[in-house]
Amino acid sequence: QITTVSGNEFLLQSDIDFLILDWFHAIKNAIDRLPKEQRITSRNLEFKLRRSSSIELLNNLDTESKEPKPEHRKSLIFRLNYSASDTNDRNRIKSRLKKFISRRPSLKTLQEKGLIKDQIFGSHLHMVCEHEKSTVPQFVRLCIKAVEKRGLDVDGIYRVSGNLATIQKLRFVVNQEEKLNLDDSQWEDIHVVTGALKMFFRELPEPLFPYCSFEQFVEAIKIQDNATRIKCIRSLVKKLPRPNYDTMKILFEHLQKIATKESVNLMSTQSLGIVFGPTLLRPEKETGNMAVHMLYQNQIVELMLSEYSKIFGSEED
Repeated sequence: QITTVSGNEFLLQSDIDFLILDWFHAIKNAIDRLPKEQRITSRNLEFKLRRSSSIELLNNLDTESKEPKPEHRKSLIFRLNYSASDTNDRNRIKSRLKKFISRRPSLKTLQEKGLIKDQIFGSHLHMVCEHEKSTVPQFVRLCIKAVEKRGLDVDGIYRVSGNLATIQKLRFVVNQEEKLNLDDSQWEDIHVVTGALKMFFRELPEPLFPYCSFEQFVEAIKIQDNATRIKCIRSLVKKLPRPNYDTMKILFEHLQKIATKESVNLMSTQSLGIVFGPTLLRPEKETGNMAVHMLYQNQIVELMLSEYSKIFGSEED
């Protein structure tokens, strides 16, 4: 999300991490290329940008500064010049705010009184599971049930993005209310449900594949012999914490059902790997090997879907 000095907000959304990074670098490079010969103070710049969003205003700052200013502009500029009394007022406000904040009840107290509920989105997986006394978050189960009920045959399921505003609304409802009915008409667009599920996994502070095991999974997928590769990944999966393993198992079982309908929904194991790879596993610190990591992330998910029964099945299978 980008907020300009003039107050305009732009939201750029993508499930692909390296694409987001490209956007960031492109925006940063554009800012760095702005002409530096026109030196103006940040206060004047902020004033001019807020007065108008016209690009001409920025190109003619020097010319405008020499023009006589109308009375209404003089009054606005006058407000930018703080007097001693303004400073005293601000100090008094700061003092009152500090007293208010110091008397504010703690987060734990508010949670005990039920004024603030534990968040689902953005919380650690094990904390969500501990709160719900389960090993798979209820929200994940509800989303999977809804998709399998009315989304298996939908073209581009999980690849097509839902309305972001509606997804954010669903996110808010999940965080604020304990009961959720995904059959409600406001969630009738199944892409909103899939978008919210992807957002849940994307916002986990630590991904479904824990940071400590990322490099191990990458090394496993590099193994040339297929049987050895599957055995190694199976071993890594079995070592995962219980909430991670159980959530992973139910999610991949669900995605496998999606893949079996490939002729209808056009979502193969490869397509699902591209969608979920960067969402489910990523390194704790990004390095210059981002594109390479992206390839391995996709391949790991694709292999685990293709060989689901061998990786998640019992030893006898």
